[in-house]
Amino acid sequence: MSQLRALAAVLRGAGVGGSQWLPWCGGGGPARRWVEPRRGCSSAATHGSSYVEQMYLAWLEDHKSVHESWDTFFHNIQASSPSGEAGERRPSALLQGRALSHSADTTRKVVEDHLAVHSLIRAYQIRGHHVAQLDPLGILEADLDSFVPSDLITTIDKLVRIGGRFYGLSASDLDRSFQLPPTTFIGGGDNPLPLKEIVRRLEISYCGHIGVEFMFINNVDQCQWIRQKIETPGIMQFSNAEKRTLLARLIRSTRFEDFLARKWSSEKRFGLEGCEVLIPALKTMIDTSSAAGIDNVIMGMPHRGRLNVLANVIRKDLDQIFCQFDSKLEAADEGSGDVKYHLGLYHERINRETDKNITLSLMANPSHLEAVDPVVQGKAKAEQFYRGDTQGKKVMCISIHGDAAFAGQGVVYETFHLSELPSYTTHGTIHVVVNNQIGFTTDPRVARSSPYPTDVARVVNAPIFHVNADDPEAVMYVCRLAAEWRSTFNKDVVVDLVCYRRFGHNEMDEPMFTQPLMYKQIRRQQRVLRKYSDRLIAEGVVTLQEFEEEVAKYDKICEEAYKSSKDEKISQIRHWLDSPWPDFFTAEGEPRSMNCVPTGLNEEVLQHIGQAASSVPLEDFKVHPGVSRILRGRAELVKSRQMDWALGEYMAFGSLLKDGVHVRLSGQDVERGTFSHRHHVLHDQGVDKRMCVPMNHLWANQAPYTVCNSSLSEYGVLGFELGFAMASPNALILWEAQFGDFHNTAQCIIDQFISPGQAKWVRHNGIVLLLPHGMEGMGPEHSSARPERFLQMSKDDPDHFPEFNGDFEVQQLYDCNWIVVNCSNPANYCHVLRRQILLPFRKPLIIFTPKSLLRHPDARSSFDELADGTKFKRVIPDEGLATQNPDQVKRVIFCTGKVYYELARERRQHKLERDIAIIRLEQISPFPFDLVRAEVEKYTNAELVWCQEEHKNMGYYDYVRPRLLTVVADRKPVWYVGRDPAAAPATGSKFTHLNELKRFMDTAFDLRAFHGNDA
Repeated sequence: MSQLRALAAVLRGAGVGGSQWLPWCGGGGPARRWVEPRRGCSSAATHGSSYVEQMYLAWLEDHKSVHESWDTFFHNIQASSPSGEAGERRPSALLQGRALSHSADTTRKVVEDHLAVHSLIRAYQIRGHHVAQLDPLGILEADLDSFVPSDLITTIDKLVRIGGRFYGLSASDLDRSFQLPPTTFIGGGDNPLPLKEIVRRLEISYCGHIGVEFMFINNVDQCQWIRQKIETPGIMQFSNAEKRTLLARLIRSTRFEDFLARKWSSEKRFGLEGCEVLIPALKTMIDTSSAAGIDNVIMGMPHRGRLNVLANVIRKDLDQIFCQFDSKLEAADEGSGDVKYHLGLYHERINRETDKNITLSLMANPSHLEAVDPVVQGKAKAEQFYRGDTQGKKVMCISIHGDAAFAGQGVVYETFHLSELPSYTTHGTIHVVVNNQIGFTTDPRVARSSPYPTDVARVVNAPIFHVNADDPEAVMYVCRLAAEWRSTFNKDVVVDLVCYRRFGHNEMDEPMFTQPLMYKQIRRQQRVLRKYSDRLIAEGVVTLQEFEEEVAKYDKICEEAYKSSKDEKISQIRHWLDSPWPDFFTAEGEPRSMNCVPTGLNEEVLQHIGQAASSVPLEDFKVHPGVSRILRGRAELVKSRQMDWALGEYMAFGSLLKDGVHVRLSGQDVERGTFSHRHHVLHDQGVDKRMCVPMNHLWANQAPYTVCNSSLSEYGVLGFELGFAMASPNALILWEAQFGDFHNTAQCIIDQFISPGQAKWVRHNGIVLLLPHGMEGMGPEHSSARPERFLQMSKDDPDHFPEFNGDFEVQQLYDCNWIVVNCSNPANYCHVLRRQILLPFRKPLIIFTPKSLLRHPDARSSFDELADGTKFKRVIPDEGLATQNPDQVKRVIFCTGKVYYELARERRQHKLERDIAIIRLEQISPFPFDLVRAEVEKYTNAELVWCQEEHKNMGYYDYVRPRLLTVVADRKPVWYVGRDPAAAPATGSKFTHLNELKRFMDTAFDLRAFHGNDA
């Protein structure tokens, strides 16, 4: 420390800022081997000269007595001093006043000038991208600012005007040689360089067609890796064979768009014109990754360029793509299908550059642009998980973005913040931004507040490579670099392809309305294929004839595919699956059976799971006293052959794990549970970070159980889990909202992927949403999971009583788009979770889970309700006194969820068990028409009531009422009991809440309430 303080004092005396000298010291620290002046020095020299002078004296006596960086500088001193004086190595010669003064001045000047040069180098590394030539049109600055940072000396003129003031350098220093610091590779070695050559090489590295942002990364090795790849002279070289491959890929990309434009000039296709280099860019990334061992690449992208990527990267058959343009195309399969530029694909093929097998998936995606980002991450994570790829060395993902969406959509930020979380990381994603420099019609200068659209990536220390998309070789180099970065460091990286959009937002749009200057320039802009082919022809890499033959060859392929598309029946949507399950479905995509086996369990399994759920499997593990009480309570329940909600869930998960089914539960605070009921992860109270997951200690050869708290995100995390569920049908993937109300932040995933996914993309998915729901006086943001939204999107017909030849339950589930349930007891909750896996197909499952019922003494189930042969009850009929004389029952109350217990309590208090039957709908959608009809027919003389705790314009009423009327064939009315319509889902006043509850309870049990009134 004394040496550091001494050197700092010298540098301050030389006018150098506090931290500027650090890079110059080379990381090894200043003069570590020099502590005090040598003993041979006089006291006058020791006390009258600076530390640098004393170190210089020591160095003259022994070069190895100082750090090697000082050794280099002192050699420079000798080289710049007058002959004779510099050659004098004896300390006595420098103790004379004039010689000593000259030595100090020379030393100070050398130090200051070298520090200035090193600061200049650092300025280019930090801010050089601001002056890089990135815009192919030469109109806008990619960073939205034409200002050139004052610390960048980009011209000799600027060195004369500004360099002297900022760095103390002048034009006379241009030919002086300076030793380079170890934090740069522009020298290609250890040799000093003249200042003008240093500036020239910095401009080539940082101010050409590549601009790099990386100096914010807080890892020295990573920064050094990038510096070496960017700064080393001549490193961006391509062989003639590589250039020919690049040209061939550029031909395919360009001519594909030209062919579509000729054949379907009036069709929207969201072509790639203006960024045709994207195709060779993606293929370069895949080639490089394949060479590093990757054999599965999962991709997501918006609509622009999707057809080209399908054709020339995924290698979808061209005739099947062209078939999608047929205006008379009829759906040959189930589902409504989607527009061609939303479809996905899964394809296994040989990578011709590496001769290795590779699987490519492009995920289907709606127009909600960045919504696919977390879905891609989740599917990649699942593929890695099931393959045991713990480092991402076999499976990776590539996400392609538009510039406006990348900057504007919050899910991008949410997804980036999953990238380093243990249960969510995919060990590095390559992000490619197709930077059109415009949104739909919006100028970027009014569309974002950051300099670049990619600045969001800085939050995870991802390097950002900006590159001019009209320089194909620069793009290829950057893409290769990005793939190598991902392979080396397993971290995210961003490639910003600064390009333009030759047409408007789509081919039918007129961009001149709002962007006249840009589109005047675009119309004059020579296309990148023409520029690059002319360049290679001039270089002698290819001949004009070879180029024209390659163009003609691909044009012929397109024409032949076009003819084939008209002759073959190839329009089936099943050809566009992005996540096939070949072992689960038949070759035709049908379930292998249409039966659902019982979901009960034998006593031995129940007891084994119950005991594990109420104990700690590790020795010397100290749990919290509160958790100990919970475990003791569970043990008492197991002893009495009963279960609460947490135990019912334990039974479901544990039994599936026994059968080899992976279970993954994700969401905010799911390990403990928002309401402190679950405790699936135990924390040792005496040892930091020592944790135990008892569920992973149930059986010797069980499947793994993953329970993981997520980031405070709904949109991103639900999308992630949806993607995870796509990878395999033999896994139970659950996402739990902290409160069901919060799922609205993830509404895009629900609306665009989960509800219509099978209809649009024939994509089965068994994801489970657990949404805590219940009106308990907790206010409008902690009460309602908005069941009305899910029910409104359920596709069953309210006016049609379905008829099936086989199992009514299974057939109805097969026809629905998702399943919506509100279980009222733990056994039924366990059954529905097990049914989710035992069904011969997969449907999303929405479960409205309780809050107060988690500990309600009446919300218990016996082990008998989970015994062998039992199954999920879609409807739980009344089992009390009302069933003894059903024809004398005056009122049948249908309800669902928690309100049943309030109704049952009120009925007991009013002593109306014989007069009123209460029937629970456990499965709300698809509506259990068959079972409801049986209950209605049982109570022939009773009036029918639907009772809910939600407000009348919310909850289940609008969904249930027309279906009940279909069941009774309009022979009798269906009355409503519940809260009045409201704008907010619940009151924030506990007093008002209780009054509302009392009011509708009184109505439910007033047998005169409905007479003379309309339904």
